[in-house]
Amino acid sequence: MKRNQVLFLTCAAAVVFLAVLHVGESAAVRSKDDPAPDKKESLKSKIFMQGSEASNFFKKRGKRSPKSQDEINAENRQRLSADERRREYYEEQRNEFENHVEEEQDEQEERSREQIEQWRQWHYDGLSPSYLYQRQNI
Repeated sequence: MKRNQVLFLTCAAAVVFLAVLHVGESAAVRSKDDPAPDKKESLKSKIFMQGSEASNFFKKRGKRSPKSQDEINAENRQRLSADERRREYYEEQRNEFENHVEEEQDEQEERSREQIEQWRQWHYDGLSPSYLYQRQNI
């Protein structure tokens, strides 16, 4: 009988000890990096929001509810600005390509003109006037 009483008292003491530990917030020893009690309050205010803000957070529209006019206007502004950026980009690309093509054509014309000039100088026999004087003015 004595063993049963000792076992019962130890179990009861353990339950009381665990209950006291469970209710306590923290250990008695504070570490160096623990924030001060006033800092804890400021941290709580940063993490948790006020009740009015929380209710507004959950009052946001659902998936199937209609959009507000402000949301529609904001989406249209974003869409228009994206269209404008896309239009400017493609216009810039087109202008660069046109400039490149014009430069290539100018270079080709210059090369062909030089080749024609060299051919005429090489084949000039000196008897007739040069081709510059044979042009017919229209």
